[in-house]
Amino acid sequence: MKGFLDFIREQGVVGLAVGFLVGGAVSKVVTALVTDLINPIINLLFGAGGGLKMASFHIGSAQILYGDFISVIVDFVIVSLVVYFGVKLIGLEKLDKKKDK
Repeated sequence: MKGFLDFIREQGVVGLAVGFLVGGAVSKVVTALVTDLINPIINLLFGAGGGLKMASFHIGSAQILYGDFISVIVDFVIVSLVVYFGVKLIGLEKLDKKKDK
């Protein structure tokens, strides 16, 4: 059991678990931001009257749905920026240093 506890302490498993939980919460906030604020602005720019997720174009008989993809990309970029600047602001990158052997 001592070896397992040492592994958890040295490898940052607790920090990983906390980061996972906080990341899930941040993801929900960012998804709401993208869905409720950013997507309507993009709808105006692209002229997608039915909402960005329904935006599409036709090539022959094929319907290309590009709106949901754009929405997911915007969501990803914002989550990535929030996580990056959150880690930099709090200074968490300095905490995860391996101990010298």
